[in-house]
Amino acid sequence: MKNQTLKWILVVGARPNFMKIAPMMRAIEAHNDKSSTKICPFLVHTGQHYDVNMSDSFFKDLNLPEPDVHLGVGSGTHAEQTGRVMIEFEKVLFNERPDLVIVVGDVNSTLAAALAAVKLCIPVAHVEAGLRSFDRSMPEEINRLLADAISDYLFTPSADANENLKREGIPEDKIFLVGDVMVDSLQFHLEQAKKSKILEKLGLRGKSESSIPDPCSAEHTSPGHNPCPVKRLPREMRSLFHWGEACFTGAQSKMRDPKSAIQNPQSIQSYALLTLHRPSNVDDKDAFLRIINALTEISKRIPVIFPVHPRTRNQIEAFRFQHYFVNFTNIESPVTNNRIYLMDPLGYLDFLNLMAQAKMVLTDSGGIQEETTVLKVPCITLRNTTERPITLSQGTNVLVWNDTHRIKNEAFKVLDGKAKRASCPNLWDGRASERIVSILGQYFKT
Repeated sequence: MKNQTLKWILVVGARPNFMKIAPMMRAIEAHNDKSSTKICPFLVHTGQHYDVNMSDSFFKDLNLPEPDVHLGVGSGTHAEQTGRVMIEFEKVLFNERPDLVIVVGDVNSTLAAALAAVKLCIPVAHVEAGLRSFDRSMPEEINRLLADAISDYLFTPSADANENLKREGIPEDKIFLVGDVMVDSLQFHLEQAKKSKILEKLGLRGKSESSIPDPCSAEHTSPGHNPCPVKRLPREMRSLFHWGEACFTGAQSKMRDPKSAIQNPQSIQSYALLTLHRPSNVDDKDAFLRIINALTEISKRIPVIFPVHPRTRNQIEAFRFQHYFVNFTNIESPVTNNRIYLMDPLGYLDFLNLMAQAKMVLTDSGGIQEETTVLKVPCITLRNTTERPITLSQGTNVLVWNDTHRIKNEAFKVLDGKAKRASCPNLWDGRASERIVSILGQYFKT
């Protein structure tokens, strides 16, 4: 069909969504430059994250356009938030009559938008499908299961996700292994993140040029292992990927040792980076205190930098835990051990630079497990399950839950030079979004 124009609605709601949608928007623009079938992207922001630092700064850092529609749903219970998104998004669907709705990740907005679309018989593509923690006490797990069950196109980041979907009865012709769109954003923004002055602002390095490691370094993988090997796709889909395997392997030859990219590592003060927001960790006073006790011990050997989520800050105050932390307000004072430093949430580029330079990251986030694997930064995950097991088997990730002893033990391993080695998973090469748009473009041509 020549000179066809398609309208695709792309939905974002929370910070992890922004990093996944940004490369999709670039891939659509690249598609339009070379195809007679044009795609008109229509960006909807549900407003699930509404804080300036949690939303607006990410749009700016990721060069995302202003949303075509902002639903402004705000906070609330899971049911309230999901219901409001469905009600408001349905109005958008009636007005815009899209050919496709693209949802990403596992937040409430993901499920709500998918439900509203399928009830109007509008095809849905789920990006980052098939991930499973097998822990149904996590709201995100319910969102994943239901969004995958009702979607028409399921784009997975790793082979284990494909197997999960097949076990759940999803037809194989709906499942596409494409790689990780989070990695697309990370690789695209690496050079820009090098220019961030966050380390200087926090007094963690001098005025020398900032830089961060390159991902998927061939020099830091196990002997004989290809750091970003290409997973061969089904024969009928291979013709879609015009760039070919030679492009992937050629790109690898330009990669270098991540640590060699640091201009002057001696000028950077060692630090651990912390993120913490899951209810199982911060809403349970005893669990939160077990984590704090471990962090206090770790901070005796290395300062801990903590960009704090708004709901976590509220819990710190509710539990009267303020005395365990130091607010990062007086930059003139040097960063020292025996401190856990609280600071406001950061934009994408600042946080990427801070994460890439960290000695280790302690987190209960899902996406950070992937990003640290690519950056070769040790990741200590404060959970007892993960929906990203490939970061355990191939990456830098270890699970410790909120067990004080296990947290300390793994952190001290890193500080003693005994961190686990990692390799870059298949297809985590910065081209996942191109594959997704190419596959969908082929389907809509027919």
